[in-house]
Amino acid sequence: MSSDTAVDRPPLRTTRALLACGVAAGPLFVLLIVVQAMTRDGFDARRHPLSMLSLGDYGWIQTCNFLLCGLLVLASVAGLRRTLRPGTPGRAWGTWLIGVYGASLIWAGVFPTDPAEGYPVGTPDGPGEVSWHGMLHNLAPVGMGLALSVACLVFARRFARAGQRGWALYSVLAPVAYLVLGFAAFPAQDFRLMVVGGAAIWTWAAALCLKSMPTGR
Repeated sequence: MSSDTAVDRPPLRTTRALLACGVAAGPLFVLLIVVQAMTRDGFDARRHPLSMLSLGDYGWIQTCNFLLCGLLVLASVAGLRRTLRPGTPGRAWGTWLIGVYGASLIWAGVFPTDPAEGYPVGTPDGPGEVSWHGMLHNLAPVGMGLALSVACLVFARRFARAGQRGWALYSVLAPVAYLVLGFAAFPAQDFRLMVVGGAAIWTWAAALCLKSMPTGR
């Protein structure tokens, strides 16, 4: 047991269950996006951002993906706070920022994006009109990306101070991959790069929860 954990305070079973929510959230979010992108009629992952999966007859699947994974992330925040001693690096700002990431996922599910670029099928080509809920939706990826990127750096500092160089490096490279690929998606006109960058940082949060899982009985 590391010196900055306090797994003897809260019930271990509850803590593990909360962290397991975070372990599942990132991979589940990515998996459902990939499956939908490959099977949804008229959806082109190169041209259409992942949020547009929430449109059309089967859009409810992506809406549920946003909402469910957001709730799983928020549950994991409670688990992380149980495993970190009060006052240790990452417990306050790190977990709060991961909470913003989870809330942003829920926000994206509550406020759907707008049809555009020929999707759903029957929508005219072009950017289309932006509705009030579309404008609110556009805040979600910004909040999600910024919050999770900074959370990575907060925990990178924590791991560096603890001498865990591998985890410190991972926590720096994940947001770098997210930002580089996210910005590259626009000149390349390929939103798949953005999804790959997102997967790097979403799965980092899942890996953090797995690492924080307490052992023992």
